[in-house]
Amino acid sequence: MDTTTTTTAVAPGAAERVRVGESDGMAVASFVLGLIGLLLFNLVLGPLALVLGGLSLARGTGRRGRALLGMALGAADLVVLAVALIGGHGAIWQVS
Repeated sequence: MDTTTTTTAVAPGAAERVRVGESDGMAVASFVLGLIGLLLFNLVLGPLALVLGGLSLARGTGRRGRALLGMALGAADLVVLAVALIGGHGAIWQVS
């Protein structure tokens, strides 16, 4: 019985490129979710933009500005939510 193992050659730096590519995608997703969160679902999309932006920065994204902008928009989402809650006396929707 002949047992052989096969190995695949990986180009040097390929894992790093995949990691940076994923973090670039997270930076863009952070920006887009933060932007959408200004208008819709800011309670969910704001924190999600903050988390994705932070993760992409921690992983060394090539789109650092986009990640920072996504985090700023995520924080702005939460500020908009707080202002809406204060302005509506704690109620976002009012049924008359």
